[in-house]
Parts: sequence; C-alpha cells; structure tokens
Amino acid sequence: MMKMLEKIKIYTRSSGNVSAEISLERNPKTAKAILEALPILAKVNKWGDEIYFRIPVSLPEENAQQDVEIGDLGYWPQGNGFCIFFGRTPISTRNKPKAASPVNVFGRILEDPKVFRKTKSGEEIRIERS
Repeated sequence: MMKMLEKIKIYTRSSGNVSAEISLERNPKTAKAILEALPILAKVNKWGDEIYFRIPVSLPEENAQQDVEIGDLGYWPQGNGFCIFFGRTPISTRNKPKAASPVNVFGRILEDPKVFRKTKSGEEIRIERS
C-alpha cells in the first residue's frame, strides 16, 4: 500500500536542500503524477513570494483553489507549473499567498518556506524523493 505522505527534497543553490512532503490524500491524481515525474530539473520564475516552474505534467484542476497557505506546494494547471508559496503574491489581499489562478495543492514545505526568498529567477531547481 502506498504511504499517504511522501518526502521530497527541493534544492536550489541559494536555498540549499529544503524538505517537503507530498500528500496523497488531498489531491491524489495530482500528487501521484508529480511523484511519477520526479526527479524534476527546471529554471525558477519568481512572482512576489512565490516561485514556479514548468514541469512535465499536464493535469486538469483537482479541488483547485486560489487562496493558499504559506508553505503550500501547488500544481498550476494553466501553466503546467509547480508552485512554492512562501508569502504574499502581487494579487494577495491579506498576508497570505494568492495564486494567479486556481492551483491543486498537493504538499507542503516542512522547514521555513521563507528560505526561498533568496532564490533568483532563472536559478536551477531540483526536486527529488528524499
């Protein structure tokens, strides 16, 4: 039987290794597709206190939401993107992140997500099982 939580490691040169987990409960189709795509290597884009990057996964919305929590990992169906939320985005109205359009939340950062503030656009990011 598959575990309900899978540990992953997210690495950029500026953030170092950051632990996260993917939950198979909330949005199982999204979580499984992302786990199957690992390891992922991409170039970071920054949007406020969010980084996102294209991944080789194409899925529809699954319990998608625009309001997310600091530390959430989301899949952005419109852009085939993996999103890491660590603070306010340009369209936030409160102190929480708000996605550009609905995302499928599939996991969370287990350490201080604000470490990603150091990350620069164009920087390489690597995601793998830990």
